[in-house]
Amino acid sequence: MNWLVLSPVVFLVAVVAAWLLYRLMGTLSLPSSKAPGGGRTKAYACGEDVADHRVQPDYAQFFPFAFFFTIMHVFALVVATVPSGSPSAAAVAAGYAVAAAIGLFILFRK
Repeated sequence: MNWLVLSPVVFLVAVVAAWLLYRLMGTLSLPSSKAPGGGRTKAYACGEDVADHRVQPDYAQFFPFAFFFTIMHVFALVVATVPSGSPSAAAVAAGYAVAAAIGLFILFRK
């Protein structure tokens, strides 16, 4: 009974289960239209027939804030986990604080 919990056996069972689910859902889903512009390949726009996609999202303003939060969260983690009474660890945390400040200065320079 121990062979049932081996990684390769569990992996094969999961792959077979996923394949069976894929086949079952394929039989239950709507048939694909072979005509160009069939319903399965069209974008869903609340029933509106959109000829072209006019909206192109731009994440250029998002990445600086994501980078800022990443730097600040890692900085907080490093400072919070510095062992007390260890001057070398405190020096590493201080060096990381300087590097984080320089990175944030470069990120938000104008």
